[in-house]
This record gives sequence, C-alpha cells and structure tokens, in this order.
Amino acid sequence: MTTKAPRSNTSTRPTAGTNSTATTTAAPGFIDGLLNKIHLPRWAIYAIFALICLVLLVCILCICAKCCCKGKKKRKKKQDQKINMKGLNGSTTTSLVQPGTDDVEYGSANDPRGRLLYSLEYNASRSELTVGIKEAAALKAMDAGGTSDPYVKVYILPNKSKTYETKVFRKTLQPVFNELFKFQISQPDLNESMMVMQVYDFNRFSKHDVIGELRLQLSTVDWNHVIEEWRDLSEASKFEQENLGEICFSLRYVPTASKLTVVILEAKNLKKMDHGGSSDPYVKVQLVLDKKKWKKRTTSVKKKTLNPYFNESFTFDVTFEQIQRVQLVISVWDHDKMSRNDAIGKIFLGCDATGNQLRHWADMLSNPRRPMAQWHSLLSTEQVDSTLALKHTIKIPFTNKGF
Repeated sequence: MTTKAPRSNTSTRPTAGTNSTATTTAAPGFIDGLLNKIHLPRWAIYAIFALICLVLLVCILCICAKCCCKGKKKRKKKQDQKINMKGLNGSTTTSLVQPGTDDVEYGSANDPRGRLLYSLEYNASRSELTVGIKEAAALKAMDAGGTSDPYVKVYILPNKSKTYETKVFRKTLQPVFNELFKFQISQPDLNESMMVMQVYDFNRFSKHDVIGELRLQLSTVDWNHVIEEWRDLSEASKFEQENLGEICFSLRYVPTASKLTVVILEAKNLKKMDHGGSSDPYVKVQLVLDKKKWKKRTTSVKKKTLNPYFNESFTFDVTFEQIQRVQLVISVWDHDKMSRNDAIGKIFLGCDATGNQLRHWADMLSNPRRPMAQWHSLLSTEQVDSTLALKHTIKIPFTNKGF
C-alpha cells in the first residue's frame, strides 16, 4: 500500500520576500524617477506643473495680441501718413480725383430742387446790406443714400468782391442755417447788382455739386422794410461762374512737435493764361501771422498743363499758440520767363476763414498727426487779398550798405 506524500506549501505559494524582489527589480521610467526625487506629494507636483503651463499660455497669448495690435497700428499709420494720388487704387482713387466741369450734372430745370428761406435788410446810412440765410426745405438728394450735405454760398454780382459760405450740415434735406452776412455796397451799386444764393452738396474728395440757386435783382427790392421770404431753387447757371480751377492739398498738424505739414497734391481745370491755351502753373504756400506775411515756400513749375500733379510736401514750425492766429494762403501762379508771373487764383484757410476752408482747418486741428486732404475751388486774388487785408511793410532802399 502506497501513501502519497504531502504537497509542500512552500513550493507553490510565493513568499513576501519573493514578491518584493520582483517589484524592485522593475526599472522605473525617467519621469517617475524624477518625480520620486522631489519630496512632495504627487498631487502638489501636478498642481505646480499645471500652474506653470497656464502662466506660459497666458504669456504667449499676450505676446501674440501685442504683435497683432502693433501690426494694425503700423498699417494704419502708413495709411494715414502716406498720400500718393497715383498709387491709390479702387474706389479711393476715383473719390480723390475730381471730375471735370463738363461731367457735373446740373439736372433738368424742371426737377424740384427745394426751397430756401432768406432775409434782406439794407442800412443806407452805413451802406451795409445784411443777408440772412435762414433754412432750406425739401432739398434734392444728391448722395447715394438719398440725402445731401448742404451749404449755401452767397455773393453779389457783378463785383463779387466777397463770397460767404454757411456751415455744412451732414445728411439732411432740411438744414437750419440761421447765419447773417454783411456786404458793404453803396445805393447806386445796389440798384445795379444781383444777389446770388447757391445751395451746394459738400463732397470732401470731389467737386461740390450744385443743388440749386436763387438770383435776385436788387433793384426790384423794396428796401423800406426787412425782406424775409421762401423761394424755390432753380437750376444753377453754367455761364456766370468764373472758373479759375480747383486744387487738392492735405494738412497735417502735430502739436507736440509744433509742425504744420502742407502737401500740395494736384490741381485741375486751371484757367488758361498763355496764348496757346495752356499755362505753366506752380503753387505758392504762404503763412500769414497777425496779418503780416511770415513764411513762404513754392512748388516746382509744371510746363504747359491745366491739370498739374505736384505731390510736394512743405513743413513749417508753428507753435500751438500761433496755429490759432495764423492764416494759410494757397495760391496758383502761371510762370512766365519774359514777364511778370500772373496769379491764377488763391484760397486761404485758418480760424478766420469761412465755409469749406474753415471746415478743412477745423478737421486738421481736431485730428492731430493725421493728414486731411480736400479739394477747394480757387477764388480771385483780389477777393482773397481784400478779405485778409494784409499789412504791407515799407522797404526802404539803402544806397550805402556799409554801416
């Protein structure tokens, strides 16, 4: 009879010592080994690592945002400072280039153009005529949005020594002006003169469109009382207006540097001054301070053209205190080699200007460090000089300069 030997427990059950040896012999990973060397709980290590990643992510986002903003500012600054009429493309070029006089649509005489409320009063003792531009109503829409930017121009024919302009009202067909203008005119001249009140639609970068006008023979007015009445606007006359031409230039003022920059861009439809039906134009840029000529610069001469392109920049040192008293005179001249240069037309801007000239100057002051470009119609030299009333200094010629 055979007996089975008892099964040994030690041969099949692993001991504690055997299990410990198997655990320690497994080589830990690099990261686990690194974490084991840090004498902190695992949850604390993970929290610190997450915080570091969050800080790095925030820093990267801030750097990216700063770079994007800086790039936008540079692009905007380049767009504001760089004015190159020939380099512009698309709709911007067409808005800056002024259309020819023949392209302006005056419309049909039967089209309703709106009404104008005006007043007239004459003081015989002072030989002073006061013209009041009160308001307009139901004006013709000249813009694509079904509205207009109206203002009124007032002058007297045939002398036309002064031309006044009201303020521009944006996007309205019912402007209320309430402005008064005074003309010095004698009683005999009054009876032979005509009052012209023209309503325009303002456009910064193109020719201003004529909405309509009123023409009143002053000899037919009863001056025994103040006249105030509504009149319907009619089609503007194309033949009376003296076309001296238009000029486009930009203004830029930097108060911190006391720098006034004038960029003469181009002119169009200038008056023919030569026998060949052309001109040799150049532009004179002059500063007048306290009614005295102060500083002056001139452009180059463009030969045989009525539509010169200049794109020439001039910078003047003008303090902020002086900018409020200075007048900027822009004049276009015809160059002659054998005779005296002839003035084609002038225009002046400053705090004492009116109408579009004052608006352009105000836009420059309200937008420092930004160039503001605009078209202007040239006025006669006599009209601008009489308005400025410059104080001419007498130059004494010295025969003996050795003192």
